[in-house]
Amino acid sequence: MKKIERIARQFRNALDAAWEDDMFRNLYPFNNFPIASMAAMLHDLHAYKTGSYDDHAHKGADLAREILGELGLTDRTETDMICSAIYHHDDKLVVDSPMDEVLKDADVIHHCMNDLSKPIKEKEQARFDKLCAEFGM
Repeated sequence: MKKIERIARQFRNALDAAWEDDMFRNLYPFNNFPIASMAAMLHDLHAYKTGSYDDHAHKGADLAREILGELGLTDRTETDMICSAIYHHDDKLVVDSPMDEVLKDADVIHHCMNDLSKPIKEKEQARFDKLCAEFGM
């Protein structure tokens, strides 16, 4: 078995196990934790690959589509959903689809909570404030 197939199988098994946990299933109304997880894992891959964040969201969506096609873990609708979230994740001031919003929220939480010594980016401040209020922080 090729290494990528083994990793894909392990990834799918981990997502299936997480999906069985009610805590994850109830986080967002569309209840699609595996798809949200794949979007989160792939969303900055282009930047990591190239070392550049220039237009990384749009270029990253193309790279994610290529990777998802190779792995064969998602159908066309799921791939489109993941790639849309990646494509839009840097547009923090715009409201897009529910899945797009999940990735944006996760990205903002990661940016703002990962290193508290750094100031919150202006384009992320309003979303971060809303999330803090939502989570009672």
